[in-house]
Amino acid sequence: MSHLLNTMREVIRVKNYSIRTEIAYINWVKRFIAFHENRHPKELNSEHIKNYLTHLVVKQNVSPSTQNQALNAIIFLYNNVLNIELDDFNNFQRAKKPKRLPHVFTHEQAIDVINQLDGNFKLMASLLYGSGLRLLEVLRLRVKDVDPGRKQLLIREAKGKKDRYSILPKTLIEPLKIQLKKVEMLHFQDLSNGFGEVYLPGAIAEKYPNASKTLDWQYVFPSPRISKDPRSGKNLRHHIHESNLQREIKNAIRKTDIRFPASAHTFRHTFATQLLINGYDIRTVQELLGHNDVSTTMIYTHVINKTADNIKSPLDNS
Repeated sequence: MSHLLNTMREVIRVKNYSIRTEIAYINWVKRFIAFHENRHPKELNSEHIKNYLTHLVVKQNVSPSTQNQALNAIIFLYNNVLNIELDDFNNFQRAKKPKRLPHVFTHEQAIDVINQLDGNFKLMASLLYGSGLRLLEVLRLRVKDVDPGRKQLLIREAKGKKDRYSILPKTLIEPLKIQLKKVEMLHFQDLSNGFGEVYLPGAIAEKYPNASKTLDWQYVFPSPRISKDPRSGKNLRHHIHESNLQREIKNAIRKTDIRFPASAHTFRHTFATQLLINGYDIRTVQELLGHNDVSTTMIYTHVINKTADNIKSPLDNS
């Protein structure tokens, strides 16, 4: 099976999928094969796929997104690696997404959490809230993506492989300029030490092979150490690992009086609800968040309706 997995890995890289997608897809195919007692996927058919996807829900109680990722990995294997056209298998048991409203901070709570942080972690958390970015979108920001003059950020290859713009809060312009200056100094130091390369998306790397050593493409929040890239084997300076930011934000939340489940992503939910409270239309919020469907953004209107200050309790009439 190792030959099959290596071939799949090569196809994924040719199609310029992210390293995270590569790892996830390979792991799902391994599980799929193991579930069917290590039989080669060529010996399996649509019924076997249905059985596996149903097993994930019935026995492992996976979420809809997890089941969809497994499905996408298996379809990728058959369509792009084995070149086998699958029969229809839509009648498997699908995971049901619970209808839950997201937890959101009040503005004061968001600021309280941010103020528990220091240095780059404080700046990154401020971007999560002030620009409505996902955690990885903050970490993957490049120097050239920050435009203080237009007060905007370019978010590259976000969810759904789409680029979009988001706002850059005025209060973060000077801190970001200081951070970019630090990145410039670190980059020139790396170059003088024989390093200075950074990972580039596949298409960019092929079109501009020397761009990986330019300042423009360096990460705004670089890792403190140079490490070996798992694909190319080159020594690169990546961005700060997401677990570091997640941990710092979790610790910051514990220092406040917030008692509901919250994480880095809660800042994004709060960004959306605050914009709607401030009177911005739903389409504007949708574009800033990068949602494909406005119905995804509409959930925040329900959050507002549940917590609106203008709803008066009968008890307050007394």
